[in-house]
Amino acid sequence: MKHLYILCIILCLNACNSSVNNESKLDRERNIHQSMLTIDSHADTPLNIMRKGQDLSIRGDSRKGGSKIDFPRMKEGGLDGAFFAVYVGQGPRNPEGNEKARQTALTIFDSLHAVINRYPDLVQQGLIADDLRKINISGKLAIYIGIENGYVIGTDIGMLKKYYDLGARYITLCHSFNNDICDSSTDPDGPEHNGLSEFGKEVVREINKLGMMIDVSHVSDKTFYDILEISKAPVIASHSSAKALCDNPRNLDDEMLLALADNYGVIQVCTVSEYLKEIPAYPSRDSAKQAVISKYGNYYKLPSAEQEVFLDAWFAVDSLYPPILATVSDFVDHIDHIVEVAGIDHVGIGTDFDGGGELENCYDVSEIENITFELLKRGYTEDEIQKIWSGNLLRVFREVEKMKE
Repeated sequence: MKHLYILCIILCLNACNSSVNNESKLDRERNIHQSMLTIDSHADTPLNIMRKGQDLSIRGDSRKGGSKIDFPRMKEGGLDGAFFAVYVGQGPRNPEGNEKARQTALTIFDSLHAVINRYPDLVQQGLIADDLRKINISGKLAIYIGIENGYVIGTDIGMLKKYYDLGARYITLCHSFNNDICDSSTDPDGPEHNGLSEFGKEVVREINKLGMMIDVSHVSDKTFYDILEISKAPVIASHSSAKALCDNPRNLDDEMLLALADNYGVIQVCTVSEYLKEIPAYPSRDSAKQAVISKYGNYYKLPSAEQEVFLDAWFAVDSLYPPILATVSDFVDHIDHIVEVAGIDHVGIGTDFDGGGELENCYDVSEIENITFELLKRGYTEDEIQKIWSGNLLRVFREVEKMKE
């Protein structure tokens, strides 16, 4: 009986020690993550600011229709900075459509500046690569601005300087459709320019001169290679993944990854599940989504007021039929592959939160530490993880800044 009593004590002590060790391990990993200088290269959070007037100073709940990013959850998740995208969906490619796109973009810039100016104790706008660390040291969050869809310059190359002066530090040359700059990877009508248009080639050269980063996410494969041939600076893919693991036209194949490495650029892996793995068939959800499209039409071609109605119906489907999501493990599989093909110096993180990015165990910015935990689990060193979380993107950013004329 005495021996049984002693055995019970030993087992209890071992269980307690195991619990303490697991807690200590989590604390160590959390401390490692919090010590990293981190930046997300692509978030569509301005869509929620514009659509819903969401106050980013208040902690929201993304599972109840809120944004996936706000300032309290950035702090909680250990995200030091983010590129907020000035995204404008594509309308008619004519003078009237181009002017409307410009005015919409300028309105979004104004809204972002208003948010940043409203909370000077919480956030500060970043303009150069080195601002990220300076702003972090001051105890604030860094908000950078990128443009998603070169449609907003229309055919007026002078708008690039206007947007740069407002703080834009990268531009995604197109979105879901071809524009006057280049071909998209997903235009249902196929290529229009066979890559960059002649105007697009001028745009690439002008972006180099401004010291702005060129973003190759969304562009067609031929456009990608045209850009690399013309650009004198390294480029970024602000929110894309590896085609070898998920055959989606938005992703980069191994040949492109190698070309990006030769360019000394970086691909920022995206948390959109459809870019990470093949999602199982979900007929009831697919039918409900298709019904929204059939009723309202193509979102990207709707007037602004009708886009709002479309989105309300679209997000209502998510409540009825929650999406099947990829995991952090699936996400890091893409990082592993890119590191194997292109090297550790050419991969980063661009979540696309609020633009479709979400993982089962990294649903919003408060959970991004899970990415670091998975990287540590797979044997990445702290120096390597730092490169992934900001080092590689900031290196490109600095190289691009040197090009400014």
